Amino acid sequence: MIGSSSQDALGPQIPYNEIMGSYYPVTATREHRLQSNLNVSRGIGVGVNLGLGVTSGSISEEEQQVRIAKRIGLIQHLPMRQYDGTKKGECVICMMELMVGEEVRYLPCMHTYHAVCIDDWLLRSLTCPSCMEPVDAALISSYHPTT
Repeated sequence: MIGSSSQDALGPQIPYNEIMGSYYPVTATREHRLQSNLNVSRGIGVGVNLGLGVTSGSISEEEQQVRIAKRIGLIQHLPMRQYDGTKKGECVICMMELMVGEEVRYLPCMHTYHAVCIDDWLLRSLTCPSCMEPVDAALISSYHPTT
């Protein structure tokens, strides 16, 4: 291969978009990842450790179910809307950019997350993942979003 360039020895160039496509998820991958987060939370998070500061063996099954139901009831009182894209945002739980039309939930501290992501988080910890502000009934009852 005397006289040929090193590029000839390596073969044809791969287009940049094919290389970068493997690093940045496309929409279908994004939806799959969000759904995957939900499936993992249902399958592991609540069953292994209820996120209530108590492991499965120390309280009865009935008490566990009551605590989960209370948290779910609390979470359902948090406002949820479709993201309108007026402000650029990222869900710090899944580290993905918020997209117009996605269901998001607003916390009393005004942080915004994918509804699927924050619902799972709040089942384990009643604090905002960004500022660690407690999310409890007193805050929720006095909170009314304006946007």
